[in-house]
Amino acid sequence: MTSSTTPESALQTAVNRRDFLKGTGVVAASTAFAMLASKASAANLPYTDSYGPLSVKPCKATGLMLLALPEGFEYTSFGWTGSTQADGFPTPGVHDGMGIAAVKGNVICLVRNHEQGSSGHNTAPRGGRGVYNPAQRGGTTNVLFDTLQGKFLSSYNSLGGTIRNCAGGTTPWGSWLSCEETFQVAQGKYHGYVFEVPGFGISDGQPIREMGRFSHEAVAVDPATCAVYQTEDTGSSAFYKFVPRGAWGDLRSGGTLYAMVLNNTARVDLRRGLLPGSSWTVSWQEVPDPDAFTMSCFNQASDAAIIERGEGCWYDDGKIYFVSTSGGAARLGQIFCYDPRKELLTLVFESQNRTQVDGPDNIAISPRGNILMCEDGGSNPKRLVGLTLEGNTFPFAENRIALDQGDLTVIDAVYPGTKANFLTTVGTSTNGSARRSMSGNEWCGACFYDRWLFVNIQTPGVTFAITGPWEKGAL
Repeated sequence: MTSSTTPESALQTAVNRRDFLKGTGVVAASTAFAMLASKASAANLPYTDSYGPLSVKPCKATGLMLLALPEGFEYTSFGWTGSTQADGFPTPGVHDGMGIAAVKGNVICLVRNHEQGSSGHNTAPRGGRGVYNPAQRGGTTNVLFDTLQGKFLSSYNSLGGTIRNCAGGTTPWGSWLSCEETFQVAQGKYHGYVFEVPGFGISDGQPIREMGRFSHEAVAVDPATCAVYQTEDTGSSAFYKFVPRGAWGDLRSGGTLYAMVLNNTARVDLRRGLLPGSSWTVSWQEVPDPDAFTMSCFNQASDAAIIERGEGCWYDDGKIYFVSTSGGAARLGQIFCYDPRKELLTLVFESQNRTQVDGPDNIAISPRGNILMCEDGGSNPKRLVGLTLEGNTFPFAENRIALDQGDLTVIDAVYPGTKANFLTTVGTSTNGSARRSMSGNEWCGACFYDRWLFVNIQTPGVTFAITGPWEKGAL
């Protein structure tokens, strides 16, 4: 398989976003990411890539030593699995994708996914609204945070009855699209859909069927066209585009689902043997039956390019970025950039070794235009890893969570209900002074707002708000 351009010509035609601080980088990925240039303001920013060495710091809410961060950064925690919410229900576990769906003054509304199935605390909203399949316990919670006070305010269940709500994405009209990472049938109901959750509201619990039934991961919405781009988390997967037929912000009226085709060639394979900087012209093949009960969307689109485990997806500055978590020669992850105006796809980063990043999953683009990757590979401790526009990587945070019964008592004093409900959902075997390390558990749901970074650790299931001297580094 060959690309349509050489890496050198790709430097001229690919992502044209922000100027770089310098023209060289590390490994082959540097060549690819050096394309991301155009906004001159970034050229004069006085920073180095990294914020410096990491050290374990106390949580502002609990006092526990949970995260390692650079000097000057601090954090608080909220939404521990089992803690009592504003609606009286325990916080569901298995925190995953998350995004800032809506803002009212100083208060932002994050919608947080819970990748549960038939077990765990129920995500069903109070009053029985917003539930798709009552036997299942995946769904979402809405989390309110005051950016002026720097504190979490409350949370509540907002979508219930779904399975493995992994990631999703925000919309420009004030909602979150929550994605089921499954293709199964349970209790006679088909799963594998996208559900819309309003900020500061509750979902209607009804799938948007024409967006496709497959093992969804994440989405990104182009605000200029309302097209919704979707990743698929399977070994051989496609990259999809849903074009709604309704008015701006109306996905319920349906639309057409397409799969990405490269160089007008069937089944171009993006998984191995690619040179960062390679680019391909893009066309789209319609998926005739997106709500199919038997034949997958991937198999219906016989010409679709092959991606390995499509995961994180993000819109920024007119471009769509998406992740192949285990793609690349080292099977450690790739990041692609699609330009919908030029109909051009470019491989902008490929991890060469575990020091760079081991299995990027969710991604977020910072206000300064660099990428933050949530690590979900074999590393321990798991990291949040920064990726600069030049292709340089650096660790920004490490998961250092280790809990015993005494720690649960401390958390419970701040967030009542946590200890009583914790053991049934997390399955920790902590007894007495025995401490269970959870540092190998994945990061997910990263998103920026103003001077705050919000992010989850999936197990034990907790949400963090991180702030500090962002101007001293690349994020």
